[in-house]
Amino acid sequence: MIVRILEEGQYEVPDSELASLEALDAELSAAIEANDAESYSEVLSQLVERIRSSGTAVAPSTIVTSELTIPNEGTSLDEMKRLLASGESVEV
Repeated sequence: MIVRILEEGQYEVPDSELASLEALDAELSAAIEANDAESYSEVLSQLVERIRSSGTAVAPSTIVTSELTIPNEGTSLDEMKRLLASGESVEV
């Protein structure tokens, strides 16, 4: 599976990681819904780190479609809410 971290790049992540990524994604969604900035930041950092550690970076010159797009670690809760409200294709 190809995952894009906004403003960073793409990673090829093994399908075996899908369940753990979905679990973190559910936690991230819950933090957004609860307006819990601290939990949001912690879970987003865990999600990004999981993608980096389990995935292989895709060369910038390689053009492939991302199956999942997530914000980078520096994205605040308010920024994430604006992204979601704008209709950008960011998964949470």
